[in-house]
Amino acid sequence: MEFTAGMIADYLGGTVTGDPGVKVNTIARIEEGFEGALSFLANPKYEQYIYTTGSSIVLVNEDFTPSSPLKATIVKVKDSYKAFASLLTLYEQSKPVKRGIHKTAVIEESANIGKDVYIGPYVYIGENVTVGDNCRIYSHVSVGDSSKLGDGCKLFYGVKVYHECIIGNNCTIHAGSVIGADGFGFAPQSETEFMKIPQIGNVIIEDNVEIGANTCIDRATLGSTIIRKGVKLDNLIQIGHNVEVGENSVMAGQTGIAGSTRIGKNCMFAGQVGIMGHIAVADGTRIGAQAGIAGQVKNQNTTLLGSPAMDYHSFMKSWVVFRKLPEIKAAVEKFEKYLKESDNQ
Repeated sequence: MEFTAGMIADYLGGTVTGDPGVKVNTIARIEEGFEGALSFLANPKYEQYIYTTGSSIVLVNEDFTPSSPLKATIVKVKDSYKAFASLLTLYEQSKPVKRGIHKTAVIEESANIGKDVYIGPYVYIGENVTVGDNCRIYSHVSVGDSSKLGDGCKLFYGVKVYHECIIGNNCTIHAGSVIGADGFGFAPQSETEFMKIPQIGNVIIEDNVEIGANTCIDRATLGSTIIRKGVKLDNLIQIGHNVEVGENSVMAGQTGIAGSTRIGKNCMFAGQVGIMGHIAVADGTRIGAQAGIAGQVKNQNTTLLGSPAMDYHSFMKSWVVFRKLPEIKAAVEKFEKYLKESDNQ
C-alpha cells in the first residue's frame, strides 16, 4: 500500500517541504533509509542522518530547520515521534488480516467461537471456552477450560491460558507467555518438606492490555490476580499470585512482583525492578532499573532508585558518597594510622 507525502501530511495535520507527490510503501530507520521508505527524526543526536538518508520522506518536528540541503521530502508535525507511532498503527492495520480455522486446530464442542476469528495450526480450545469476535489465535496456543477471551484479542505463538481465566477486549499476549499457572504457594511441613497449597483462583486481564513474550502471570490462591485496563507489560516479567496491577501502569523486562502486592494506577517500572509481597505501591510511582522495593510506597507520584529503594533526590545525594567510598576508606585508614602512631609516641 502506497502513501504520498501529501496524504501523510493531511492525515497528521502537518506540512510538506519538498515533493508532495513522492510515494512510500514501507518504513525504515533514518540511518538505513532507502527509496520508497518513510523515516522520522525526533532525537537531535540523529540529525546528521537526515542529510544522507536514502528515505523518500522523513517526519520532523515543526521547529526543525535544516543546516544543509536535503534530498528527502520532509513532513513537519508537532511531535514526530507520536506521529510516526500513529503511522505505524495505520501501516499495521493496512496489512491483510487472517481469517478462518485451521484444520489441525482442536476445538471442544462446548466452546463458543465468535465471528471473523482466526485460529491457527495446532491450537487447542478447551471446554466451555468463549472466544470473542475478531480474535486472532496463532499456532500452538492453548486456552484452558471455561476461560474467556473478549473481542479483538491477539494470542501469539505458544501462549498458554490456563483454565477459568478471563481476558478482556483488545488484549495482545505475545509468544510464550503463560496466563494462570499456579501461584508459588507451599506450606512448610518440616525443615525439609513443603506441602503444595492448591491455587484455586484465576487471572483477570481487563481491556487493552499488552503482555510481552515469555511473561508469566500466576493465578490467585483464592480470588483473582488482576491486571487492570491499559496495562503494558514487557517481556520476561513475573507477576505473582493475587497481585493487582492498576490501570495504565507499564513495566519493563525482568520486573518481578511477589504475591498479594497492589500496584497503583499510572505507575512506571524500569527493567529488573523487584517488589516484595503483601505491600501497596501508590499511584504514579516511578521506579528506576534494578531497584528493590522492600516496603509500602505511600506517597503518590514519587520516583525511587536503588536497592533498597529510596527517594530519587536522596539516592542522588547518596550516590555522590558511594562514588567516593574508596577515597573515604583510604582517608580513614590514614587517620587511624596517624592516631596509632601518635599513641605510641
